Amino acid sequence: MNDNPALYAFNKFGDTVLRAAFAMTGNYTEAEDITQEVFLTLHAKPQSFESDEHMKAWLLRSAINRCKNLRASARIRKNTPLDENLANTLSCEFTARDNEIRESIEKLPEKYSSVIFLYYYEDYSVKEIASILGKNENTVSSLLQRGRKKLKTELEKEGFIYETR
Repeated sequence: MNDNPALYAFNKFGDTVLRAAFAMTGNYTEAEDITQEVFLTLHAKPQSFESDEHMKAWLLRSAINRCKNLRASARIRKNTPLDENLANTLSCEFTARDNEIRESIEKLPEKYSSVIFLYYYEDYSVKEIASILGKNENTVSSLLQRGRKKLKTELEKEGFIYETR
């Protein structure tokens, strides 16, 4: 790690935090703002991390918390749906099917979408997710199971064949 932990963290995990924020907000501009806030906080209040994985977990937890705050804000509840052109700027690396699945995940309640995102997109284990979210492992397993069922129902409505891992 170099002398500037925020710069190191941004170079190593900036894209991951941006993807997480975008997956949770569905809005590229908001995801950029949240990403910027996370790294500015780290710069203003440097943290001590045991490892890069610990740093990544802290960054993702910070981004998820900011997404929750954004979802709860009156400004977002009264806002119009996502502009398709904004979504396309980040989603170029995803296929159309991936984007539709991501949009279905985004529509789930936050308690399910965050667990599904961390499990499937960031490849965290249930134990790691429990640690990141500060929840019991059994709670995370239940949220993951219920989230899968809700996602399956939504995807089947849209004509997708849903496979679990």
